[in-house]
Amino acid sequence: MWADSAVFYHIYPLGFCDSPLHNDRISMPQNRLSKIIEWIPHLKSMNVNAVYLGPLFESVKHGYDTNDYFRVDRRLGCNNDLVELIKSLHHNDIRVILDGVFNHVGRNFFAFADVRNNKQSSAYCDWFKLDFTKDNHFHDGFCYEGWDGCDDIVKLNLKNKDVQAYLLEAVSFWIKKFDIDGLRLDVAGYLNRGFIRRLHNICLNLKSDFWLLGEMVTGNYKKLINVDMLHSVTNYELYKALYSSCNCQNLGELSLALNRQFNRDIGVYKDLPLYSFLDNHDVSRIATVLKDKRLLKVIYGLLFTLPGVPSIYYGSEWGIEGCRKQGDEQVRPCAVLQEDNDLSSHIAWWADYRRRTPALHSGSYVEYHVSDDILVFARRFAGYEVVVGANIGQINHEYDMCGQKCLLPAQSISLLKY
Repeated sequence: MWADSAVFYHIYPLGFCDSPLHNDRISMPQNRLSKIIEWIPHLKSMNVNAVYLGPLFESVKHGYDTNDYFRVDRRLGCNNDLVELIKSLHHNDIRVILDGVFNHVGRNFFAFADVRNNKQSSAYCDWFKLDFTKDNHFHDGFCYEGWDGCDDIVKLNLKNKDVQAYLLEAVSFWIKKFDIDGLRLDVAGYLNRGFIRRLHNICLNLKSDFWLLGEMVTGNYKKLINVDMLHSVTNYELYKALYSSCNCQNLGELSLALNRQFNRDIGVYKDLPLYSFLDNHDVSRIATVLKDKRLLKVIYGLLFTLPGVPSIYYGSEWGIEGCRKQGDEQVRPCAVLQEDNDLSSHIAWWADYRRRTPALHSGSYVEYHVSDDILVFARRFAGYEVVVGANIGQINHEYDMCGQKCLLPAQSISLLKY
C-alpha cells in the first residue's frame, strides 16, 4: 500500500494556523487552512509525501470535542477551503489523512444537546451512557460518561447502530467531498470492534487504497491490525525505546524493543507497517525530551531507517522545544516557517533516502551488533541489504564488517552498506 513508502508530516491545524482557543460559534468562517498551502514548498523540500491533519471539524476548544462532523471548524475555514487544501496537496503528490474522532463528542453535539433539552424524553438517550438519578456540575439533570476525566467530552455509545450509521455517513461524506486518502482513528484501542470493521468496509469500498491508522498507546497492536480492521497503529513502544535508550545511554533497551517487534524470525510485528514518530500533539517535543540535543540527528536517522512508517511533527524538523506538562499550547503552537538548519537538512536527506530505498520501507530487520553506545543493523529486501550504524557515545568507534573497518563517529548515524 502507498503508506508503506510514505514519509508523513503531522499538523495540528488549530495550533498550526494560530486559531482562537475557543470557538464562539457565531463568527464567519476564516480561511486559516490556506496557511498549510503556503507550506507545501517546505513539505516538498523535506521529501514529505503524506500529511496527517489533526481534528478539523466544528468544535468549541481543541478539536477533539466535535460538535458537527459535516462542517469544518469556522476557526479554520469552510468546507470548500478544505477541498482546495487537499486539491493543492494532491497536485503536489502529497496524500492526506484526517483525524477521525469517533469515541466522543462535545457537549454541543446535536444529539447530546437534545438530551440536555429533553432529558429522558430525548430520542438520543441511547447514544450516550447516562444516569438520570444523579446530576453533574453543569446541572444538566443527569450524569454522563466523559473521556479520560474531561467533562467537556461526552463518550458515545458505539454499540448503538444509529450512532454507527451517523458516523459512517460522516466518513463517507469526507471521502466523497474532500477526497481524503485515509484516517487516523483517535483512541482506537477503545473503539467498538464491530464499528471498526464496518468503517473498514465502507472506506475501502469507496476508495480501494484507503489507509486506516489507529492510535494505540498500550496493548497488543495485532488486536486492531488485520484484514478486516486497521492497516497500522501508532508505535508508542518504539517511541519510548528510542528516546529512553538515548537518555540512558543504553542502546540495549532499543535493541530489546526492536527484536521483540521486528526480528525477522521471532518479531511479533515483523510484517506490520507500524506508524513511528518522535513526538506528536500529545507529548513533549523530542528536542525537549532528549537530554543531549546532539543526539537529535542520530535519533532522526534511526526513525527513517528502522522498520515503520515515519512521521515528522510540524516544527520539530528545526529542533523546536515544547513541554506538554506546561499545557497543550506548548506542543501545539502557531507554526513559523524557518530557514533550513543542519537538523532539517539532515532529516530531509534521510527522508529522501528512505523513500528511494525499498529495503527501508519493506525490508526485514536483522541486528548485527549492540552495546551501550553502538547499534548496527541491516534491512534486507529482495536480495538487497542496507546496513546502518548508530553511535550515541562521545568517542569514535570502529566496526569490523566482513573484514573491513568502518568508522562510526561519535554521536552520529551512518550508512555502512548501501
